[in-house]
Amino acid sequence: MKKGTYQPHKIPRKRKIGFLARSSSPAGRKILRNRRRKGRKYLTRA
Repeated sequence: MKKGTYQPHKIPRKRKIGFLARSSSPAGRKILRNRRRKGRKYLTRA
């Protein structure tokens, strides 16, 4: 049987889309700002 396409790994995911990764670039900070403005419970899901 073939594997599914999504094989999650927490560390690479956190490094790529975690809070610190988002905070470190202007575009990422814009994402956080928009999510705060919208009132998201979670700013980043990692």
